[in-house]
Amino acid sequence: MIDFIFNPSSIAVIGASAEEKKVGYAILKNLINGYKGKIYPVNPGRTEIFSLSCYPSVSAIPDKVDLAIIVIPAKAVKESLKDCAQAGVKGVIVITAGFKEVGGDGVAREREIVDIVRSSGMKMVGPNCLGVINATHKMNASFAPDLPPEGRVALFSQSGALGVAIIDWAVENNFGFSKFVSFGNKADLNEIDFLEYFAKDPDTDVIIGYIEDVIDGKKFLQIAREVTKVKPVILIKSGATVAGARAASSHTGALAGSDRAFTEAFRKTGIIRVSSIQELFETAEMFISKRNPKGRRLLIITNAGGPGIIAADTADKMGIKLDPMTRNSIDAIAEKLPSTVSLYNPVDIIGDATSERYQIVLDQALKDEVVEGVCVILTPQAVTDVDNIADVIVNSSQNTDKPVFATFIGGKRVKNAITKLKNMRIPCFSDPSIAINAYRRLIDFVEMNNKKMSDGSPIKMPEENIKKVAEILQKLQTQGISGIGGEEAMQILSLYGFSFPERALAKTPMEAVAIAERIGYPIVMKVSSPHILHKTDVGGVKINLTNEKAVYNAFVEITTNVKRFMPDAYIEGVMIYEMVSGGKEVILGVSYDRSFGHMIMFGLGGIYVEVLKDVSFRIVPVSEEEAVEMINETKGSRILDGVRGEKPYDKADIASCIRKLSALVQDFPIIKEIDINPYMVFNNGGIGLDARIII
Repeated sequence: MIDFIFNPSSIAVIGASAEEKKVGYAILKNLINGYKGKIYPVNPGRTEIFSLSCYPSVSAIPDKVDLAIIVIPAKAVKESLKDCAQAGVKGVIVITAGFKEVGGDGVAREREIVDIVRSSGMKMVGPNCLGVINATHKMNASFAPDLPPEGRVALFSQSGALGVAIIDWAVENNFGFSKFVSFGNKADLNEIDFLEYFAKDPDTDVIIGYIEDVIDGKKFLQIAREVTKVKPVILIKSGATVAGARAASSHTGALAGSDRAFTEAFRKTGIIRVSSIQELFETAEMFISKRNPKGRRLLIITNAGGPGIIAADTADKMGIKLDPMTRNSIDAIAEKLPSTVSLYNPVDIIGDATSERYQIVLDQALKDEVVEGVCVILTPQAVTDVDNIADVIVNSSQNTDKPVFATFIGGKRVKNAITKLKNMRIPCFSDPSIAINAYRRLIDFVEMNNKKMSDGSPIKMPEENIKKVAEILQKLQTQGISGIGGEEAMQILSLYGFSFPERALAKTPMEAVAIAERIGYPIVMKVSSPHILHKTDVGGVKINLTNEKAVYNAFVEITTNVKRFMPDAYIEGVMIYEMVSGGKEVILGVSYDRSFGHMIMFGLGGIYVEVLKDVSFRIVPVSEEEAVEMINETKGSRILDGVRGEKPYDKADIASCIRKLSALVQDFPIIKEIDINPYMVFNNGGIGLDARIII
């Protein structure tokens, strides 16, 4: 554990200063203004700062030091860390910049300090960071100007500047934190360490964060899944870009992109991903109450039609069910309310509603078995007793385990009531659509944790098949071949249970005719060359050939085209394939992400993948449940169910193919990308028509 980072009994500030404009001054001042442990300024040029004895080095301090905060020039950090190691310091926060982030010598400097830290057993936050805050114990070990309010939310941030802004926002909006850490270059401790720590922290209920990348994707997946079973994790991931796909050689690689991998990693682990700072806090607000809905049914209570409609529209778009209360409940409230109210969902108790009306509906709703969550909307109209309504919500919600949240729309007249609600850990928002969006995140979290998922254990292939694939790949590597198309790709995939059309290689036009006659018309012809992956681009494909003359001429045309477009390419001959029709074309593939490893892709073929990019991804290993989800979440999945009298296509076969691809790349991580495009799925089974593999 790294508790000595957040709960040290003593802190040394290396680079402490009495000059107001220096960071060493700000950090020392912050510690003096709240931290209860021992503080040791370290500065060889001073004997005393702020009436505290100042020491020339950490090793000169007569007592043990748990935590050292370093704010000296980058070139001096190395020696300072050596001194800390000698003095038995447990943890260090290197605020100083000038390391990996500046490139050049900074990269080497960072490598040196990491070696010192790890060889000594110390733990390091940073370098190039803002520092650490424990709001619960009033410890501000950072150069943020303010200590945020105490709360139950822990925050980690890769960006120090963003951290300062977030703390300033929290102070203004009275949003409480338990702990905060800015880890900068995360040369030692990183997001995985802080996820583990906050998961076990008794002062933390919700974990939020901002990251730009992940150091160890495989470990992140493992730890994050364990953490989200205990506490919600809500993250912003910046750097959403397709730049990572520019070098991709396949459809799958081009459609993947680096950001897609993070989306899938978060999905696989149960992390809630948000896109803005505002959404980060709005979502965290919903989780603070620690009450989870048992289902998707929500009741909206409002004193204003417009906001109620906005909430209802948002809920409907997000798949939240707005079922009315039971008939008994509706009859019970109808007796006590004016005839002008709307009794269904939303329950509109109209503009002259007072706290009495709110209480009648809210109390009944919380007893009703249909209602699984309640959203209370208020606008401050002339007779609205706002504070009393807040009291009603507080009192009623104490008698239930159902989530109750509020939307109080306005300014001055609702400010005190909002504070009252938040102090009692009742989520309160200023916009109904934002409130419903946050509630949907809560539902997602509950459903993810309730989902019984298998471990994604791969389909086991016969040892003989695995050995044959290993021999093929070894041979290709020895030959320096990285792009595998045609027969060899199909051979590898066939050994993992894929079916392909009957086919044979022709080296002359007459051989092509003889093979076509044997296979039977119509046939497809494709150039066979280890140097050509995209055969259509060089005129190397002909389809629907129905007679001897067409086959003879196609052979001549294909070889001529290829020699013109790629004169240096080695041509083995032309592959003759049985022509397959009558099914639906889909695409199956594999791409590789540098953070999280292999991802499997599924989508419908043709325009669905080329234009609409209607595809789904999952990170390997892919479980049976995930494979089915992949198919069903694409817009085109309904086409596979059969339209206009068609019989349904074999989704189970597609799911099996997804799992086979997952098994293949688990057995052979050297495979970087795979495209089976198209894969023709029928009412029963399916067959691959073309394949490419990149190693």
